[in-house]
Amino acid sequence: MQFKAVLKLTVLLALASLLSVGCAKNPKADEASQVAQTEMQQEKIAEVSEQAVSEQGSMSEGGMAHDSMGKMISSLTRVNFEYDQYVLTADARETLKKNASYLKAKGVRVQIEGHCDERGSDEYNLALGENRALTVKKFLVSLGVPAERLSIISYGEEVPLVMSNTEEAWSQNRRAEFKELN
Repeated sequence: MQFKAVLKLTVLLALASLLSVGCAKNPKADEASQVAQTEMQQEKIAEVSEQAVSEQGSMSEGGMAHDSMGKMISSLTRVNFEYDQYVLTADARETLKKNASYLKAKGVRVQIEGHCDERGSDEYNLALGENRALTVKKFLVSLGVPAERLSIISYGEEVPLVMSNTEEAWSQNRRAEFKELN
């Protein structure tokens, strides 16, 4: 009799464990989903990096960037920031005054991109890049550029302008850049 009870208990436990395993999420599907998401993120970073490199390579003497067709994109000039800061320098304010004149005259929509050097965590640099872009936006709005024509994005340290571990490179990577939107 005891043998039958033990056998029934064993069978019940086996069924319960099979059911619990059968009801769990498919780890291969989750893994495949994560791999696909990571690949999409890497492709996006590669596209942004490619765009930054191509725009850097197509700068003319006047600071105007050109797209792949050679068409002028804008005459907006990037501004740089001090280490670990999002306060505008005097030079940055002067540059932004010229950018504001252009934006008011042309009536274009612009995305302000905040960038950082490689020092600091990813999360910290994304927040710092966002603060840099937001500071630039607020300053342009204070100069009369309509806020609805300005959007911001932070790339943190993901899209360096200069690939080097020197103070000179880092100072160039701490910046806000402008991308005209259609």
